[in-house]
Amino acid sequence: MESTGTPTSSTRAVIERLLDATNDHDLDVQVDCFATDYVNETPGHPLRGFSGREQVRRNWAQIFAAVPDLVAKINGWAEDGSAVWTEWAMSGSRLDGTPHQMAGVVIFTVRDDRITAARFYLEPVEASSGDVNDAVRAQLSGRS
Repeated sequence: MESTGTPTSSTRAVIERLLDATNDHDLDVQVDCFATDYVNETPGHPLRGFSGREQVRRNWAQIFAAVPDLVAKINGWAEDGSAVWTEWAMSGSRLDGTPHQMAGVVIFTVRDDRITAARFYLEPVEASSGDVNDAVRAQLSGRS
């Protein structure tokens, strides 16, 4: 894990605990990283936002069941006050053998050794929609 800032030992410990729990598939430890009133915002998909760490539990229970060999890593991070910017990469195989890959940024707010909020920009990695020219055309035509 690379740090582009100087995270506090408390902040670093929360993020490292989350990463370790994710890789260990330890749902209880993972959920304990979040405050009970945790708020998740997904700006790219506003209807997917939620609050409460019990939704974190429901989400990750499904993910761990569907991708039993999931591995996560943090490619980099930076801290600005209580905000921690993290770049994630996740990979594994779904139960049907198809690859599961996610990549993106999650901006966490950490207070009192718990994650209290996140702005979530993690998306599935896809390799079939074409190059940048295809993507721009699709976006401008409303097909994206």
